[in-house]
Amino acid sequence: MKNRGIKHSDNWKTPKNLYDKLDAEFHFDFDPCPLNHDVKKWDGLEKEWGARNFINPPYSRKLKESFVKRAIEMSGNGKLCVMLLPVSTSSALFHDYIYPNTKEIRFLRGRVRFEGVNTSGKYVIGGSGGMHDSMVVIFGESV
Repeated sequence: MKNRGIKHSDNWKTPKNLYDKLDAEFHFDFDPCPLNHDVKKWDGLEKEWGARNFINPPYSRKLKESFVKRAIEMSGNGKLCVMLLPVSTSSALFHDYIYPNTKEIRFLRGRVRFEGVNTSGKYVIGGSGGMHDSMVVIFGESV
């Protein structure tokens, strides 16, 4: 992995235009991991999710895995879960959890330009794009 010695942040906002496009299609009513929320007040991995969820989880390995598994669990309870994830089709997470449980995968063209604090400590809107290609993974009701 590139830049292993650099401290990376898990706190990045989905670009408004991407979120708005997905929301217009899916009509979200809950986000279990909103930007800058206090996990001491409520934890998106423990709280009951809405009927139609948008999830841009933290991309650190353990948290990303936990949110994917929770989305699969919630979709099994009849909830729609739309996740924005880094593309990693060679991983065990993809082969063992995402691929066998998804209704649809959409690979996004170009790198998503997230909003947040970069490794230099500067707040950026858009920046030069994320470190990974991205995909939208849909768990739950047929679309």
